[in-house]
Amino acid sequence: MIQVNAPRTVMQHSATDMDNQYSHSLHVRPRAHDKYLRLIETAKKLPPVTTAVAHPCDEVSLGGAIEARKLGLIEPILVGPPARIRDVAARYGLDITDLPIVESAHSHDSAAKAVALVREAKAGALMKGSLHTDELMAAVIARDTGIRTERRISHCFVMDVPGHLDPLIITDAAVNIAPTLEDKIDIVQNAIDLAHAVGYPEVRVAILSAMETVNPKILSTIEAAALCKMADRGQITGAVLDGPLALDNAICPKAAAIKHIVSPVAGRANLLVVPDLEAGNMLAKSLSFLAGADTAGIVLGARVPIILTSRADSLLARQASCAIASMVAAARLRRTAAT
Repeated sequence: MIQVNAPRTVMQHSATDMDNQYSHSLHVRPRAHDKYLRLIETAKKLPPVTTAVAHPCDEVSLGGAIEARKLGLIEPILVGPPARIRDVAARYGLDITDLPIVESAHSHDSAAKAVALVREAKAGALMKGSLHTDELMAAVIARDTGIRTERRISHCFVMDVPGHLDPLIITDAAVNIAPTLEDKIDIVQNAIDLAHAVGYPEVRVAILSAMETVNPKILSTIEAAALCKMADRGQITGAVLDGPLALDNAICPKAAAIKHIVSPVAGRANLLVVPDLEAGNMLAKSLSFLAGADTAGIVLGARVPIILTSRADSLLARQASCAIASMVAAARLRRTAAT
């Protein structure tokens, strides 16, 4: 049985004891981006997921899809104006001779037709090309022609932080601007399901706020406590939850020890749930630009995983996003087969 939100107790160990207990995880320094390489190697063992690539009309998006195909992560269907796609391929020496192209008139049409491929069960994942995120997501959530489910759609960053032992999931920093408590239930569950799909042996969820105590004047602390109690009651499953936690005592054992916090999560969180989009965006970009982290992104809650990359993403981050989508798609197939 999964232990959820274990009660906090007065710390019985000194900060020095805690330092010794976690010295291995604190001082192991994996080579930068080893975590993404491990994800990619795992995904390469799975069948490539057929992926509708919406409007791959620049070098980055078209090249990224082709490179992911070479690794065996995805099997792309290119959706866009054929002349533009072929022009980009010719200009940058990209071989698309054996890739199918679904013709569209413009970026909005590309998004709609890519989503239609998912609805027709011709694609098991969706990938953003050189169109705006809003264009793609508008097609995804369209009432009559979209691919929404009963879950709220949310975004997860899977961060490869140099010097941090494990991949770090951050949600939601890209889709839900100011999520309500009801929204956060789905946001948390989507992220937990992702963590299991990519092979986390234990999912330790920290519900973040500015402090680790419940303060009636700070809504995020109240919502954090409510989410943990929902997990106690089985409304959120598959993980150990704790919150509110501040960022330091969520990921640093020494900080948790100083604050006398004992829980399965404090100091050891591998999934961080932020209060709102602004906090999440700043956290993710701080890790990227100050700590040298790479950022793979995926959208969950739709019928299929959505690979949502940025033009600023490295090739490795794009490949990792495809690997994650492949693993999520495979996990969904396993669940479907089991039921």
